[in-house]
Amino acid sequence: MADQPILVTGAAGFIGFHVARRLLAEGRAVVGLDNLNSYYDPALKRARLDLLRGAPRFSFEQIDLADRAAMARLFAGNNFARVIHLAAQAGVRHSIEHPHAYVDANLQGFVNVLEGCRHHGCTHLVYASSSSVYGANAKLPFSVADRTDHPVSLYAATKKANELMAHSYSHLYRLPVTGLRFFTIYGPWGRPDMAVFLFTKAILEGSPIRLFNHGRMRRDFTHIDDVTTAVLRLVEQPPREGGPEAGAPARIYNVGNNHPEELTHVVTVLERELGRAAIRQMLPIQPGDVIETFADVAELTRDTGFRPQTSIEDGLRDFVAWYRDHYRI
Repeated sequence: MADQPILVTGAAGFIGFHVARRLLAEGRAVVGLDNLNSYYDPALKRARLDLLRGAPRFSFEQIDLADRAAMARLFAGNNFARVIHLAAQAGVRHSIEHPHAYVDANLQGFVNVLEGCRHHGCTHLVYASSSSVYGANAKLPFSVADRTDHPVSLYAATKKANELMAHSYSHLYRLPVTGLRFFTIYGPWGRPDMAVFLFTKAILEGSPIRLFNHGRMRRDFTHIDDVTTAVLRLVEQPPREGGPEAGAPARIYNVGNNHPEELTHVVTVLERELGRAAIRQMLPIQPGDVIETFADVAELTRDTGFRPQTSIEDGLRDFVAWYRDHYRI
């Protein structure tokens, strides 16, 4: 199985890039898939991809998840024992303005991945869900046992749908599936639409930082190195029959830092690292936003030994060093 290629969808994206790079460093063969869309600057995606292309055991397929025929050919032409599905249309606020993009990528695209796994011998599908599925949940920390049937954005609804779709395939076809509810992820090569990237860019440019809910927001910021470690541990631990998910070989885990941070504290740390003061613009809460996220990672720790290792101070220092180097600042 170690010689069979692993499919990583979203390989030019933030998490997919880091996961693919770690797999390649461990000597695994990786097929990366991405459609290189323009949701954010494709130059950043191409720069990540260029690093992956330098590895001899990496190959790349530019395919749209919603292209059923192309996805069928990809799975038929390979023998993916493991699939790590990280591609999706991301962004809570973007889903309010562009709903059809989420249906195409996150629903239709996910069915195409499930069908490929079902028909071509996949022994474990690991897929990205999101902490956004907890929606208006007021109980903290968020536990995988909590109800998640009150999404407050279409993005969240598509991620909850992914969990239900994956469970149905696991039940019907005994396909081992593991869903990962990612909390706010940051670090080198991060997405430009995420808070840490936006704040860093604004501080360096002298532009205002928009702090919604007047800055009274808390997020369980999770460093990409911790996330990648959790993903790689889980890839080699497919769920077994008779598990807690109604007997199907299916599991869901929170992947977070287990320690929420005030957005204002994040800004303060960035100010210190950048040596500049931020211009803070306090605004009301946005539609689709939740005030706090907080991951209970007890089940992940129990099953994999995973514990987040990166403090917000160390993680932001790491990000700022990458940002200065990448953008030559």
